[in-house]
Amino acid sequence: MSESAPESKQGSGNTSRPVRQRNGRMGEDAAVALYESRGYTVLARNVREAHNEIDFVAEDDTSLVFVEVKTRTARPGAPSRYGRPARAVDSGKRQRTVLAAEAYLREHPTGKQPRIDVVEVYLSHTADGEAQVTDIITFRNAFGAR
Repeated sequence: MSESAPESKQGSGNTSRPVRQRNGRMGEDAAVALYESRGYTVLARNVREAHNEIDFVAEDDTSLVFVEVKTRTARPGAPSRYGRPARAVDSGKRQRTVLAAEAYLREHPTGKQPRIDVVEVYLSHTADGEAQVTDIITFRNAFGAR
């Protein structure tokens, strides 16, 4: 698993909604499992504030982490018509994520250091057509300190 800064902007796609939802849920589940394996406790999933959403909120002894997960069915670094998953976290998505995190903090004050991570999850399909996670890349503190 590597960590670096996210890229921005992505084009829109025409993937069917049920497949995207299934893949998105698989990606979120994989990211949750990764954070739990690193000692984090997941406090909430799919946190909504008005039109803003955070995929999940996790904490460890010192940090409260708001996590945005982007999932694609391509290998890391392979050409994709949608680009890297983190590219979908454009300036508008960053702003909406920050607003949702701020609303969460107002409702759940904490002395822990907040941060926002972006996680790329890559899926591939087995011979029988089942999706499986092939790689996860985390971008810790993806938006920088505020």
